[in-house]
Amino acid sequence: MIERILPAEAVAEESTGSPAASAGDFLHPEEAAVVARAVPKRKEEFAAVRACARTALGRLGFPPVPLVPNRRGAPQWPAGIVGSMTHCDGYRAAVVARSGVLASVGIDAEPNGPLPGGVLDVVSLPGERARIRSLTALRPDVHWDRLLFSAKESVFKTWYPLTGQELDFEEAELDFGPDAGTFSAQLLVPGPVVGGVRLDGFTGRWAVGGGFVLTAIALPAAVPAPAVASAPAVVPAPGPGPQGRPPAPVTGSAASPA
Repeated sequence: MIERILPAEAVAEESTGSPAASAGDFLHPEEAAVVARAVPKRKEEFAAVRACARTALGRLGFPPVPLVPNRRGAPQWPAGIVGSMTHCDGYRAAVVARSGVLASVGIDAEPNGPLPGGVLDVVSLPGERARIRSLTALRPDVHWDRLLFSAKESVFKTWYPLTGQELDFEEAELDFGPDAGTFSAQLLVPGPVVGGVRLDGFTGRWAVGGGFVLTAIALPAAVPAPAVASAPAVVPAPGPGPQGRPPAPVTGSAASPA
């Protein structure tokens, strides 16, 4: 499902259902140490999403390296790779890409159900809550509060590798295209610099299926510069040829040989 909202340059792997109880047997020692005291369910999800990530990396020609989280929980990818992981009950996915193609990527999956009471007020701005009410009336099949939460998680996962800094829920304001399956995130703090351009926001895509809401942001490594229209070339009028004769007709040019 997740590949539907990612560009072709990103390699995604996902799995559904309950992870195998033996999933933890395939953890590298460094990874196993991270979840040594975790409950079995946490260990199984931790291992299962890393199995997805290693499969995706293998498709890019990388060996099955350890993927240890940093202090913020973000996975540490091999040099030359950007990536993101997500998991919730019944679903897990990982996406990777070469850093020369994408500067950062963020994905998130959540159950397509309402947020717990009181959470929306914590994770949203007043304008977002107003838009959620309108979107719910338009498309009640989507739990827009949960989709907003998921999209903000994808924003953070895209932002953090570029800045190494936290981003609070109220520091990005989101809007959704209900029919196009797109969303935009306006950063309310100074954005990261990518390809020499300071960004003021991200754009992403979303989808609903299988009982889940999915969001993804894939940020190109090179941000296109604004197009500048070039002035038309000034071609001098032809003068008289030798001995006052008109010039010979043009039958070809360097750009378009005859």
